[in-house]
Amino acid sequence: MAFPKLRVPSASRQMVDVFGGYNHNLRIGDGEFYDMKNLTSDDYPVLSSRGQRGLYIHGTPKSPKGLIAKDALCYVDEGDFVINGERFDMELNDEPKQMVSMGGYVIILPDKKWINTADKKEAPKWGKIEAEVVTEEPVTFTPTRADGSAYEAEIMDNKAPGEPADGMLWVDTSATPHALKQWSESAGMWVPIASTYVKIACTGIGKAFETYDGIQISGLTGVLKTDNDDEYEIPELAELEGSAVVWDKGDDYITVVGILSAARTIVSSITISRKMPEMDFVIECGNRLWGCKYGVAANGEVVNEIYCSKLGDFKNWSCYMGISTDSWSVAVGTDGPFTGAVSHLGHPLFFKENHLHKVYISPANAHQITETTCPGVQKGCGRSLAVVGNVLYYKSRNGVCAYDGSLPTEISKAFGAVRYENAVAGSVGSKYYISMDDMEGGSHLFVYDSGKGMWHREDDLRADCFCDCRGQLYAISGEKIVSMFGGGKVEEKTVEWMAQSGIIGLTTPDMKYISRLTLRLSLPVGSSLRAFAEYDSSGRFVHLFAVHGHGTRAFTLPVRPVRCDHMRLRLEGEGPMKLFSVTKTIEQGSDVR
Repeated sequence: MAFPKLRVPSASRQMVDVFGGYNHNLRIGDGEFYDMKNLTSDDYPVLSSRGQRGLYIHGTPKSPKGLIAKDALCYVDEGDFVINGERFDMELNDEPKQMVSMGGYVIILPDKKWINTADKKEAPKWGKIEAEVVTEEPVTFTPTRADGSAYEAEIMDNKAPGEPADGMLWVDTSATPHALKQWSESAGMWVPIASTYVKIACTGIGKAFETYDGIQISGLTGVLKTDNDDEYEIPELAELEGSAVVWDKGDDYITVVGILSAARTIVSSITISRKMPEMDFVIECGNRLWGCKYGVAANGEVVNEIYCSKLGDFKNWSCYMGISTDSWSVAVGTDGPFTGAVSHLGHPLFFKENHLHKVYISPANAHQITETTCPGVQKGCGRSLAVVGNVLYYKSRNGVCAYDGSLPTEISKAFGAVRYENAVAGSVGSKYYISMDDMEGGSHLFVYDSGKGMWHREDDLRADCFCDCRGQLYAISGEKIVSMFGGGKVEEKTVEWMAQSGIIGLTTPDMKYISRLTLRLSLPVGSSLRAFAEYDSSGRFVHLFAVHGHGTRAFTLPVRPVRCDHMRLRLEGEGPMKLFSVTKTIEQGSDVR
């Protein structure tokens, strides 16, 4: 008797043992995942779940507002600056902080305060960058030398004496600018004194300032009241209004460049101040602070400028002595607000959304700026700037960019069509961590491994700032300081993870189904894994099987055959996991069934 021959369905095996990370596009490679949660590239090419996070509790943070790394992790909490658990009541406001390190100092903005974290003997240990004195007592103005000493001879009226003696002085008001001249018997002529100074004396007027501070003097224009109760304008004093440099000082006096024909005393109030410009972003580079401002400045002027402080002195932003250590500022011509700033490869970089301004620092203070039209930092993403190795990464409007000093290149094609904003980033080792919001308000923490060139998504952690301190990455999230690699107080009992494949079956036309799924994985006791499948884009994932902790071995798991045109697989679980390979046995059907 002859029996009909049965046709064995064609079957194929597909094995993946190299897992390539996150790729949120419709067509992705084998080993890539359309969506994931809490996976890492640490064990590449093996797929594994990330480690547990911890809570930083040293100093008992309650409402941290900023992080910076010095000898230890430093943070601002409820108005205090905290280092090594020691709190300093600096009366800081409750706004988020930008903190900049310069030598042993930390500059805290927008409070415009500083603290010395290195010299334990310095007093005071912290202070204000700005200083201001408003006089309430009579103020005396005396022509003097740079060191504050008076001239031996009396300064004559605005006319040269007819029979001068050696050392006589007079002010030549016909010269522009006015000149103080002294009779030289040996030369037989009036010799101009190159630099003239005015000593401004009042109780406590010099306590807040240091020698060579750049200051602003105001209150000397218009009608002034003298010590004789007379009221009139004094042009000589009005010439002192504006920027000046403190050439000498004591508690009760300062000496500035100027010229007077005679000592004068007024009882009108004047103001002496040392100011730091209002700036959008501030960085340190080359032993100076650098900053930028677009918009209305404190004096009411509209500005679009880049500034730098005096060399080695973060308190002085308007010290102009004509030497290489002077402060410096320049206006830029590009439109739009500044969106970020960073120091990279020895250059201060200032970004707008479509522009990059690069400063070439000059030892002679003749700094130069180049402008490049390119994808810049997205507005609201100024904290996404972070350096990994020698490469700068940041969030632009279209994605994440990498900048090595030439031109930025986009590295975030794996994000697909999803757009993100409000990015905050940090770096540690070869990894770039970036926390962003999607346009629907969801939060995402992505990690880019620069050495392997792949992205992984961790979870929905919303970070306010990141800080790398001694190889540990910290983040402020809500009211907590999270240590990303564990340590401190245990934050997570177990780590939940998930990996969802791309669409399987797009390259073959017929109906097919997975008849067997083989996983080789390490699943310690206490961990678990579950597998699901979605058929023909139904939006519903069907449970296939579950595995509990067992160690390292291969599992061949039968799958109930469901014929479909295409499908997705999803693996999820809790606890540590390492997936070495996935093998799918796919059986082919007809174009109908």
